[in-house]
Amino acid sequence: MTESPPPPQPFDASKITRPDDSLLVYYLLVAACTVVGFPFVFLPLWIRFKTLRYRFDDTGVSMCWGYFFRREVHLTYRRLQDIHVTRNIVERWMGLSKLPLQTASGTAGATMQIEGIRAPEPLRDFLYAQMRGARNETLDSESDDGEDDVLGVLTEIRNELRRIRNEPAGDET
Repeated sequence: MTESPPPPQPFDASKITRPDDSLLVYYLLVAACTVVGFPFVFLPLWIRFKTLRYRFDDTGVSMCWGYFFRREVHLTYRRLQDIHVTRNIVERWMGLSKLPLQTASGTAGATMQIEGIRAPEPLRDFLYAQMRGARNETLDSESDDGEDDVLGVLTEIRNELRRIRNEPAGDET
């Protein structure tokens, strides 16, 4: 008897709360390339790795890191403009990738960069789906408001035309 493989589980971004452990190895290699500056480069990277947290909820994605200087970034899905997947040669060798998230802000770089991700494509697709969902909700709510405004104006015009028709001719006051 052959058993069929279990159906694939849907992607759950809320399970991603920390970068993959191999990101620390990557940071170690980056710091080792500086030879003399190793402790000065590795210590901040180690603190970043130990404190880096991600959170994906219904409204957006949050990222926080830092021990002495705590930084927190929260982007709503509505503000996301573009998502890239980037990997340098060492990251490809280690199976890691980064997802820079861009908004419409005036900065040249990414507003947030999710790093240390093993399988970035499902996360990228999830973020794109959330972006589209947020945009469609915005457009739907705007179109509902716009339809109400247009309907109100048309109702006023109809009532005014009825009033004009019902007035006797030549009775302009």
